[in-house]
Amino acid sequence: MEIKIVKDSISKKELREIAKQQFGDLVKAVVDIDQEIMAVGGEMHADEEVILMEQEGSKREYTWGINLYPEKSREELIEFDSMINIKPSYNNYSRDVGDLKIREKINMIVTKFVVE
Repeated sequence: MEIKIVKDSISKKELREIAKQQFGDLVKAVVDIDQEIMAVGGEMHADEEVILMEQEGSKREYTWGINLYPEKSREELIEFDSMINIKPSYNNYSRDVGDLKIREKINMIVTKFVVE
């Protein structure tokens, strides 16, 4: 599956297709909270992060890995869980996203991009 960089919108239907081709019910995504873009469709969050860095100039401190569940409700769409989120230099010591402001920013970007 080719990694897609999302700069405007992506439909839940397209996310469902990506999920079917990979993990069944989820799509891995990386959100750049500085540039307000995201990458989807990678087998690993790290692959998506590299694409964002190489093609879009993203910086590590602004990239956060999430899982999207396109079959779930808007409130349950995002799971904040990725190895790339372990960033001790930025005070994040787990796979989760601990900073509520970062979570809110990710939520805002995903809500803006993911359309019915």
